Amino acid sequence: MVISLTQRVDAANIGLMVLSCLVAFFFPFEAFLFSYGVLGPLLYLTEIGWLHKKGYFTTGNYDYIFLALLAFGINLGFLGLSDFFNEVSTSLIYLGFLAALAMVSIKNNSLKVVCIILLFAFSTAIIGDSPLYQIFFAVYLPTIIHVFIFTALFIIYGALKNKSLPGFISVIVFGICAISFFYFPVGYQQLASMEYIKQSYRGFAPLNQIMLNLFGFNELNSFKEATNNAIFNSQSGYMVMRFVAFAYIYHYLNWFSKTSVIQWHKVPKTTLAIVAVLWVASILLYAYDYMAGLKWLFLLSFLHVLLEFPLNYRSIIGIGQEIKGLRVGKQTAIS
Repeated sequence: MVISLTQRVDAANIGLMVLSCLVAFFFPFEAFLFSYGVLGPLLYLTEIGWLHKKGYFTTGNYDYIFLALLAFGINLGFLGLSDFFNEVSTSLIYLGFLAALAMVSIKNNSLKVVCIILLFAFSTAIIGDSPLYQIFFAVYLPTIIHVFIFTALFIIYGALKNKSLPGFISVIVFGICAISFFYFPVGYQQLASMEYIKQSYRGFAPLNQIMLNLFGFNELNSFKEATNNAIFNSQSGYMVMRFVAFAYIYHYLNWFSKTSVIQWHKVPKTTLAIVAVLWVASILLYAYDYMAGLKWLFLLSFLHVLLEFPLNYRSIIGIGQEIKGLRVGKQTAIS
């Protein structure tokens, strides 16, 4: 039996899932900080280049400019350079998410703009200032949904499209790894100083805080010392952190493992050189001051999140088409 390239990649990804799971179990905070600071910048730089080569999977040649402008506005708010953009940052993420749907489903530019405006106005009027809206779009969507849910969708779509047995097995392994963190509450032996971890991770702490509340582990708010203790010094905090670390680590490794399949590295040598220089500069900045590194690459991170929205929709549509094809094929075989 001949094993295809896709099947070999799927099999390798099963190993990467297990590796990511083990690393997240034993070194959750350290592994996250390392992967986000080292692998993250390289993913952002290479994926944006690949998306550009693919036309960002939109129906218009310049749709991506709108998403890029939204990311820039979000960054202005995050860095404290604009109170206005800070106040509307959640709405900008939401607008980008809705706009991406129009960008993959509508070809006429005028109709596309009208639909984006109507969708945003109508849905915003219904949602209002709902806390769930704020939490979902400001916290979950650019973090855990992006790195875990959308990665899962890519795996499922790939397995269905390629009819790959290792691909289907990888979907199961991915789910088992994610669930395992909440059923095996093993201890955590930290490598770095907890003070360094707290300082470096503080930008992501709200994610853990909200997830702890979601799972019913604690009722926390950002003004209590108990919040820090729960995130960094409790068994439930370690469970959540392991899950977060696994999601991010595998999200990065999955991208690089598929180099031979999606060919993201096939760009001009000048482009690769620029990517390499920016990557090394980012790592050096992280090493010098982790928080400064986070600010430096926040725009790049959000840029790749928003620019990937159309691809996320394409994956969902693709899954639906593949499932529909399986059902039609099954019915044809029966008849």
